[in-house]
Amino acid sequence: MHAGRSPCTFSGRVREIGVRPSRPCHQKEIMRSRAHRSFYFYSSVAALLLLLGITGCNSTSTKSAQAGGGPPAIPVAVAPAEQKDFPVYLSGLGSVQASNTVSLKSRVDGQIVQIAFREGQTVKQGDLLLVIDPRPYQVALEQAEAALARDQAQLKNAQLDYGRYQGLFKEGVISQQQYDAQRALVGQLEGTIKADQAAIDNAKLQLVYTRVTAPVSGRIGLRLVDIGNMVHASDTNPLLVVTQLQPIAVVFTLPEDVLPNVTKHMRSGALEVDAYSRDDTTKIAAGKLLTIDNQIDQTTGTAKLKAMFDNIDTALFPNQFVNARLLLETKKGATVVPAAAIQRGPQGTTFAYVVKPDKTVEVRPVRVALTQGNFAVVASGVTPGEQVVTDGQDKLQGGSRVEPHVSNGGPNASSTLSGTAGQ
Repeated sequence: MHAGRSPCTFSGRVREIGVRPSRPCHQKEIMRSRAHRSFYFYSSVAALLLLLGITGCNSTSTKSAQAGGGPPAIPVAVAPAEQKDFPVYLSGLGSVQASNTVSLKSRVDGQIVQIAFREGQTVKQGDLLLVIDPRPYQVALEQAEAALARDQAQLKNAQLDYGRYQGLFKEGVISQQQYDAQRALVGQLEGTIKADQAAIDNAKLQLVYTRVTAPVSGRIGLRLVDIGNMVHASDTNPLLVVTQLQPIAVVFTLPEDVLPNVTKHMRSGALEVDAYSRDDTTKIAAGKLLTIDNQIDQTTGTAKLKAMFDNIDTALFPNQFVNARLLLETKKGATVVPAAAIQRGPQGTTFAYVVKPDKTVEVRPVRVALTQGNFAVVASGVTPGEQVVTDGQDKLQGGSRVEPHVSNGGPNASSTLSGTAGQ
């Protein structure tokens, strides 16, 4: 029944039923179990040593690489310092004022019989605008002329009588009283003639007032009256408004501290003034500085300046808000860097990070002549052509390695120049 089984198998079966196996089979099993445990132990030790060796090699190679390459380069934005002519502007908020604004009112009473203009029309000085019914004033003129003719006839007759009275007085025919009365009558009629002439002149003037003409060249606004309206000399509302747009003025303010500098440069000639839109991006017109007001506003510490513009294209309108830029001077051959490159130390000193050819940075003290908008004029510390760091300075120190890339804010980039130029 168990003929095909090996002795060890049989001994195992005997163990299961509680019978002790024979001694030779038991020793072989113990030896085989020890061999298996030794194999697993030495295999695990070998795997562990291999893993430690690989990790050590990687760590060594990493340390070697770090020791050989140094710290990583810091990415920064740079821009070149350039030598160029730098315009110095003074900017202030201003408003446009018309050279002349005329509110036309009627100087006579009457009905409007003709309107000779269109709303928004540009007129010249002397152009006819309105006609008020002239007939009553024409009649008054004719009456004055008739009175003059009558009085002239009376004067002529009185003068003839006065000539006769002179002869009769010498002959003693008339008394002294009659003679003096005739002479007084001649003088009285001469005065009446002058009054009649004045009445005629007044009637002619009233007739002229019935024709309303443009006192200045300019642009007419919206119509305020219609044909057929009755107007009076005592009316408070105007018939129309004429605004002179060419030339036109811009009144703007500047701080009182810059006035001596402006006055000094005005002695060399008229200063240019540019008018920009409210957002300070679009140039509208160019003009010349006319004058400075004779007093300073104590509440704001500013003074008013007035500039005149030809306004050929009528781009400026009265009461329009603009940003005025006064060109004070142009610094020739100035060293210009982006204002973002200028850093300030804890004690107020100014410096900049300059990139050297080996792509390391140097902390360079600089002296700033003025800052205007996005740019700064450097008096010393940086030479034209050197690269200065404009972004990423917070990660830098002297000798740091950098990876520079050119920024878009270099001196050639467009920017809005606003504010007051520093000294």
